Amino acid sequence: MAVATSPQKKYTYEDYLLLPDDDGQRYEIIDGELFVNPAPSRKHQYVIGNLHLIFAPYVRRHRCGELYFAPLDVVLSPIDVVQPDLLYITKEHADLMNEKNLQGSPDFAVEVLSESSKRKDEVLKLKRYEAFGVSEYWIVDPFRDRVQVFRRNGDRLERMEEASLENQDVLSSPFFPGLTVDLREVFEAP
Repeated sequence: MAVATSPQKKYTYEDYLLLPDDDGQRYEIIDGELFVNPAPSRKHQYVIGNLHLIFAPYVRRHRCGELYFAPLDVVLSPIDVVQPDLLYITKEHADLMNEKNLQGSPDFAVEVLSESSKRKDEVLKLKRYEAFGVSEYWIVDPFRDRVQVFRRNGDRLERMEEASLENQDVLSSPFFPGLTVDLREVFEAP
């Protein structure tokens, strides 16, 4: 379960940097609230691994940007530090990246739900990604084998589609022209 701590104090990136990095925990700050995230489940791990295996060859072949998976700090603001499961930044926004983190919004972010992160990913992060200009956000539900796709429309992230393994759906993204994501490959166990 993702544990929120001390709602009275607004945590900042400076506070975040003081957290232990050798305790095996993953931390995020969303609107000043500190979250402690447990290790992801086995299915969560292979789903995000599968997504990386799908997108990475495309990004490398087309040299169109940079693709990363968690943990990588994304500093949206002094009180918003998140670690998307997978993120992509275009070449045009590569200057936001430094050796330690991404200082700004990724163009494309993916979160794979866990039992403890459902509310955080579907509500809190969606609002923050919307507020800070993420262009596309995928919420992957490994319990129902489905993906919700949100894309920017003006100043909003709107749900554009929902795809499921049951329907044998495929997905695409304007960031990766010509690439189709077959959900059978996303949810395939090792």
